Amino acid sequence: MVYKIRVILDTKEDIFRDIEIKEKQTLWNLHLGIKSAFSLQGDELSAFNLLEDDGTIIKSVPLEDMSDEGDGEIMSDVYINEAFESVGDKAQFQYGLLDLWEFFCEIIEVIDEKPSVNYPITVYRFGNVPLKAPGKGGSAKNKRSVMPLMDEDEDNFGFDDDFESGDFSDEDETFDDDEPTDYADDAYEEDGEG
Repeated sequence: MVYKIRVILDTKEDIFRDIEIKEKQTLWNLHLGIKSAFSLQGDELSAFNLLEDDGTIIKSVPLEDMSDEGDGEIMSDVYINEAFESVGDKAQFQYGLLDLWEFFCEIIEVIDEKPSVNYPITVYRFGNVPLKAPGKGGSAKNKRSVMPLMDEDEDNFGFDDDFESGDFSDEDETFDDDEPTDYADDAYEEDGEG
């Protein structure tokens, strides 16, 4: 059997590829198929995170074994039909370290194998892949500020109103600007003279 997997790039724009892969190929083969379908360059670290329906990670399967013992499960150990048991099963694919590409993979169909097809194969492409990895939650062009309430289109918590009106009624009345400010700064100088 052949699994048709929709691989969606984690960005605001709709960018995805449908990849067909044989059930007895491995996650390593799917990794190569995704790299080819999205024109990802290099040999970056990558991992598949197999997901529950609610998005909880069941198991993480890296490209290479990073465990101290050297006996961890890697992509070439896990068959496609073990990672995805039925239509609707999902996984997250992460590619790269500094420039992190994130994808969501879902089985959309299980079909019969076609003779003389070299799997995995990209059978459908939608959207243009950006030249650089999009930031978390979308491309840099469409990113919102880390502090959305402080964006230019917001009212800045009303700070401007306070300064314009000169209303500083919450100032500390007991504060004395004339209070001496030398807090024994010369104590260190005495130690150094000796």
